[in-house]
Amino acid sequence: MYRAISVAGSNSRGGAGLQADLKTFQEWDVFGMGVITAIATLHGNGRRDLFPQSTASVAAQLDSAVDSMGVDALKTGMLYSSEVIRLVADRVRKYQLDRLVVDPVIVTKTGGNLLQEEALQAVKQELLPLAQVVTPNLPEAEKLTGRNVRTLEEMKEAARRIHEWGPAYVLVKGGRLQGEKALDVLYDGSAPVIVEAKRVETTHTNGAGCTLSAAITAELAKGKSVEEAVRIGKSFVTAAIAASWETKEGVGPVNHWAYRRRT
Repeated sequence: MYRAISVAGSNSRGGAGLQADLKTFQEWDVFGMGVITAIATLHGNGRRDLFPQSTASVAAQLDSAVDSMGVDALKTGMLYSSEVIRLVADRVRKYQLDRLVVDPVIVTKTGGNLLQEEALQAVKQELLPLAQVVTPNLPEAEKLTGRNVRTLEEMKEAARRIHEWGPAYVLVKGGRLQGEKALDVLYDGSAPVIVEAKRVETTHTNGAGCTLSAAITAELAKGKSVEEAVRIGKSFVTAAIAASWETKEGVGPVNHWAYRRRT
């Protein structure tokens, strides 16, 4: 049995965060475990509520999962505070977890902050050096590098800069660029690799980033190489976006069982 842990925020709508990660793990035959860092709610009027968990709570959840169940890979999503980031980094070192996927959740699709301003340095200094893969989207790559990331060449440059902080691989996701294809840049310190898929025209992409990083985590848990895991994850999330659905209010979620049911 392959096992993976998501350390992330709980999303009560079910499309993103911890819920998206666990659904994705299940689709890839990986036993999923969850560590809740915060409870996030999004309302129809745009109001977002955030209820961070204590470091003691996060530590207890993570220790319980690893000690009693074991783990083959771990991914992080919304960590919110520098204290939680340092705690997770400490546990990654303690348990010698070398299959770590960092999804640096910093802002929402509408621009709301999901990471405290002072916590950005903790991500760079504490977490990225431990990561096997880090998966920023364009706004997150801009926040991390302090530079515009609006073109394929700028994505490559951002990947190089982020790689300097220590992760083995950087995957800069270009889903927000225009064009017929959705292009991502995978970089390990040598030549950048372009991972592409047909672009799906939809606004309903809630949870796409969480889903991609979770699929990568699941495949790493099985022992796949990073490039294999990224390509599989890209196919999975593309199918999920293509089958996304419209909800009563707000941006609709991607469909986590679409890849399994594809014809």
